[in-house]
Amino acid sequence: MSSVATDGGSPTTASPPPRTRMDLTHKVRPGEAVIKGLLRLAAAASVLTTVGIVVSLIRPAVDFFRAVPVTEFLTGTSWSPNLAPQSFGVLPLVGGTLVTTVIGLLIAVPLGLGTAMYLSEYARPATRRRLKPILELLAGVPSVVYGFFALSFITPTVLKSWFGLEVGFTNALAAGVVLGIMIIPTVASLSEDAMSAVPHALRQGSFAMGANRMQTTLRVVFPAAISGIAAAVVLGLSRAVGETMIVALAAGSQPNLSIDPREGMQTMTGFMATTAGGENPVGSVSYNTLFAVGLLLFCITLVVNLLSIALVRRLREEY
Repeated sequence: MSSVATDGGSPTTASPPPRTRMDLTHKVRPGEAVIKGLLRLAAAASVLTTVGIVVSLIRPAVDFFRAVPVTEFLTGTSWSPNLAPQSFGVLPLVGGTLVTTVIGLLIAVPLGLGTAMYLSEYARPATRRRLKPILELLAGVPSVVYGFFALSFITPTVLKSWFGLEVGFTNALAAGVVLGIMIIPTVASLSEDAMSAVPHALRQGSFAMGANRMQTTLRVVFPAAISGIAAAVVLGLSRAVGETMIVALAAGSQPNLSIDPREGMQTMTGFMATTAGGENPVGSVSYNTLFAVGLLLFCITLVVNLLSIALVRRLREEY
């Protein structure tokens, strides 16, 4: 106990500081240690899984690059690993992936952001509760169903009958359109969450200044939620780059370095799906192309994710 002097000079004993609510309630519970251990285990499992994927890709890829120069792989414009003479230029696969992904984003970003704006700023709460689960059902449709939808409806009905386009049975345009439809729920749902998290005080301040709902949405809510919206778009981009069955069925299996989406093309994931069928002998150069393309796709996805993290951190606003 410490003593302090009063105004009269006589010492008095100082009372201890009051205990806070956290001091009274914070006790060591056995269950907390178990939960922390499980969370650490889950985090470690995620990291180890990523490391395992990288290790499984590197060794066959190294064997491939011992036989094929890296420069030929990255800059070559002809891809025919299973035909004589063999050629291993991956640019046709990268070009097919780029074309289908760009088409998908051109469809998913406007429709997804428009849907998010409606659900966040215009729809009534009851309407939002009904529409958002229906929208998210699109994310649960198997990708192979989307692929057959592109073959049986988008190409013959939409592209040929409605728009009169001269397209083949398989083409990058149909694949990109259906790819965009598939990632609309990802862009819309995450963007709506980001916009709904914007404080209502910002909206009220905008209305008080005389802005209407559209001006408030575009000039106040949208900029305030831009970091979450950017993350939603990048996640949709990653989803489109890694999609397999839609592009394997609808885009075709013929490598084609072209920017005309009416032509058939083969993407990186489409090639991996066909090569993984087991026709090539294990350990051969043609078999190891699967891992070389997979490693390149992994690196592209990693770069996209790193750029998205930097972009989100740069645009993030705290309220």
